[in-house]
Amino acid sequence: MQDAVRRHARTRAFAEAERVISAVLSDPGVREARERVEAAETEMGMELCARLKPFQDRYDQAVAEGDADALAGLCQGKHGRWGRICVLTDGHETSMEEPHWGRTGEGRPLAWVGSAPDDW
Repeated sequence: MQDAVRRHARTRAFAEAERVISAVLSDPGVREARERVEAAETEMGMELCARLKPFQDRYDQAVAEGDADALAGLCQGKHGRWGRICVLTDGHETSMEEPHWGRTGEGRPLAWVGSAPDDW
């Protein structure tokens, strides 16, 4: 019985959290901020494209060849949930010389700062 009560309470808490998050994300100001962040990330990604594209090529080749060693040496900023996979060498973000950089699922260059982008 106690397990059922705990599951019910957890389900209700998650449902309430989803409702609150949805309300916040649907706010016009939050949507505008999201659009501005996405535009800045796209612009920064395009600016860095010429210099950082070899990293994307290396990543694509490692994936095609199934080269686990090459993939293991890449940045941990692999935020697949958001369609972002950083293709730079592990540790680049600690030096702050480069933001995370990769491509969107649509192939558009993208750069972002931080450990993980927000789940819009």
